[in-house]
Amino acid sequence: MAEKQTIGERDGVVGRMIFDNPARLNAVSHAMWLDAVRILEEFTADGNIRAVIVTGAGRKAFSAGDDISDFSEGRSDAASEATYKQASERAMQLLADAPKPTVAMIRGYCIGGGLETAITCDLRIAADSARFAIPAARLGLGYDASGIDRLVGLVGPSFTKEIFFTARQFSAREALDMGLIDRIAPEAMLETEVEKLTATMCENAPLSLKTVKQCVLEDQKDPDDRDLALCQRMVDACDASNDYIEGRRAFVEKRKPVFEGR
Repeated sequence: MAEKQTIGERDGVVGRMIFDNPARLNAVSHAMWLDAVRILEEFTADGNIRAVIVTGAGRKAFSAGDDISDFSEGRSDAASEATYKQASERAMQLLADAPKPTVAMIRGYCIGGGLETAITCDLRIAADSARFAIPAARLGLGYDASGIDRLVGLVGPSFTKEIFFTARQFSAREALDMGLIDRIAPEAMLETEVEKLTATMCENAPLSLKTVKQCVLEDQKDPDDRDLALCQRMVDACDASNDYIEGRRAFVEKRKPVFEGR
């Protein structure tokens, strides 16, 4: 059997992170989370990467969450469980804090930790056949406050309670209506739609996108914890950048700007 892994690929200015465990609906093991951390750190540091797509291998699942087969060895005691959580939480934090747009491209099942990964991305585009659930209550599991907080911020308290209280699967249409995802595409057109979206974002000024993302992150914090001075420094850096000069010139010359991120 091929080794389960998370794959990082580069396609021009777009990075792709792929959960590659299709035999288990792309359930994620400890080793896969460690791969994810490494890939996301590389994409974050790579100035040539302007957007990141997160997806699952094959057509059956984005990710079905934690790999239960990993429990007997990788999560057999409190120490190994803590190590697993450290890796998964680090990957989630890298996704949340990435200084470039992140897009979850969702086919099939997006369950449990897979859904938490998707909602940590900036945007979620799903095939019309996708299915969503957090079945913690059917397993007798508690759920970390950080994951619940992200979900409340996205769909509100009532839908969050429904997702957890029922533990049922929601269709792509239901997910769109509650705000869990941003857009639905026909299965055959999903990749094309995501590529068009990321291409549009990548044409824009990287410093501007980075600044907007940081301002949104600060806005989601408690007012006393917001670093508004950081936001202002980033705005000032945009205004002093070569890209701002290029943007103005391109506007006057009626052409597309060519931004360099500096």
